[in-house]
Amino acid sequence: MSTSPSPGQAIKVAVVGDIDEDAALVVPRATAGTLDDIAVIFSAGRYYAIDNTCTHEQTSLAQGWIESGCVECPLHAAMFRLADGAALTQPATRGVGVHTVEVVGDELMLTPNPERLA
Repeated sequence: MSTSPSPGQAIKVAVVGDIDEDAALVVPRATAGTLDDIAVIFSAGRYYAIDNTCTHEQTSLAQGWIESGCVECPLHAAMFRLADGAALTQPATRGVGVHTVEVVGDELMLTPNPERLA
């Protein structure tokens, strides 16, 4: 992994098979150049990338329960949709930032959301 990409620059974060179904890999904010760590999640055959910190409490969403295109915060069970980061249940009232992750060959390439850069 490289450090602090330029805006719009993709960085390699893993290869296909590194992340189990309904599991996550955390990309540190220092590597991504973002305001928050990023959770790269594999669920239902798709890869997603969201800010890793729950907007209700300072808890890692990568440690939550992942299924059916959502992640549930392990602390207070707030649910977030992986596709767009929307908060679906209380106690969270704000969604989380989303980023772009693409499969190029067998590499997972993360492009941080320009609005979430540090």
